[in-house]
Amino acid sequence: MPDTAFHTLLAGQVRHEFTAAQQYLAIAVYFDGADLPQLAAFFYQHADEERQHAMMIVRYLLDRGIPVQIPGVNDVRNEFDGIRDAVRAALESEQTVTGQITDLAAAARAEMDFLGEEFMSWFLKEQVEEVATMSTLLKVVDRANGNLFDIEDFVSREMGAGTADATAPETAGGA
Repeated sequence: MPDTAFHTLLAGQVRHEFTAAQQYLAIAVYFDGADLPQLAAFFYQHADEERQHAMMIVRYLLDRGIPVQIPGVNDVRNEFDGIRDAVRAALESEQTVTGQITDLAAAARAEMDFLGEEFMSWFLKEQVEEVATMSTLLKVVDRANGNLFDIEDFVSREMGAGTADATAPETAGGA
């Protein structure tokens, strides 16, 4: 299988997804250290999801016969000026990833890589959900006006683990 711009971008996305996982892990640890267990659990779970996204890309590349190298990650932010700053960082991360995924889908389409375009369709749908989730959480943080118990209650009540998406791509190494 010849290298294409899409495959090159996709290989680079593995780094972006692992970096996003590490950023969510840093946010989770920040909340864990602040004794906010619901927010910590929420972001630990999202760190795992981002890792799974990277592994979905790895599986796709392997299945297409494209050599894969597991990259290091970019630096992540570990210090935040409060809950809003940490949640805002998560939203900005998702907005960045959305741009990357959109660029990938456009590259697949431009190269008439229909298999690649189909693969990216799940990620596009996922990004709509991820940006909406982080936007909602940021609005709740703002509305709570500093009441940590209200934020923790909302996360516990409304942002628990969802059901597995049967249409999600397979991951390398299993779920």
